Amino acid sequence: MIYAVWVPLLMPFVAVPAARRLADALSPVRAVRLLASTGIGLALCSLLALALLVVPGATRFPAVSAFGELVRPLSDAAPAVAVPLAAAALALLAGCTAAVTRIARRHWAELHRSAQPSEYIGGELAVLRDSRPDAYALPGRPGTPGRIVVTTGMLRALDPAERDALLAHERAHLAGHHHLFIAAAEVAALCHPALRSLRAPMGYALERCADEAAAAAVGDRRVAARAIGRAALAARAAEGAAQPRPRVALAAAAGPVPRRVAALLGRSAPRPRVGRAAAAVLLACLVVSGAAALDATSDLHNSIEAAQGENPQH
Repeated sequence: MIYAVWVPLLMPFVAVPAARRLADALSPVRAVRLLASTGIGLALCSLLALALLVVPGATRFPAVSAFGELVRPLSDAAPAVAVPLAAAALALLAGCTAAVTRIARRHWAELHRSAQPSEYIGGELAVLRDSRPDAYALPGRPGTPGRIVVTTGMLRALDPAERDALLAHERAHLAGHHHLFIAAAEVAALCHPALRSLRAPMGYALERCADEAAAAAVGDRRVAARAIGRAALAARAAEGAAQPRPRVALAAAAGPVPRRVAALLGRSAPRPRVGRAAAAVLLACLVVSGAAALDATSDLHNSIEAAQGENPQH
């Protein structure tokens, strides 16, 4: 177990470079699905590895050893090594649990606040009387619809076709439940520091998904690209005076807008070969991490049986 248990903790560092290439190389929908599954999978494997590191050191304490009915230590490692390692792993697990709990409670509270009438008009579209250009999708709680929030300043900044594209973009965020993918990336980042680098490609891929949906809705990729570019310019011009958006909001003006516009205009076509290679690396990291975690779990189980005197050959 001592070797296999470290693999899930190292695999995220290998996966991150491939993840950065994925968003531009694959279709946005495939990129989102692969990034989400890889991030959550690697995060779970790393948490399992930390838990496995806790057990051998914990059994060095008489109370734990007696509870597990152990007649000898689980490993030959000296207590001076096993106990501090277990304490460090336990501290990391506790920190991850606290951070994930905190962000989950904050996310739920923000969804609850967004479902309240407050200053928003009822219905899917909420128009705020505000000269500062802004627009974003505000998801609702499970079982409640979200809404698209747009200011009168943003509506004046765009022509009718561009408004349709902008609203279609925000509608795609709500229909695709994109806030859940953002939350998944945030949780994965809290479980392993290397997985923080997945948040940027995930956010970009989600915006690209909404961009493509907007282009399909209006039937003109140039109109969609122009709407996104003009909305971003208008929003950034008023950035200093604008009110902060809710944390759970997703906005068309977010992320690397020039890259998104270039993709809509066909100036940065997908690279299938690069995408397949990056996807293969991510899947390999996930499979290797999962296999190593299972192997370490099986090894620990055998060690416990041997320490209990039930399986002496181990």
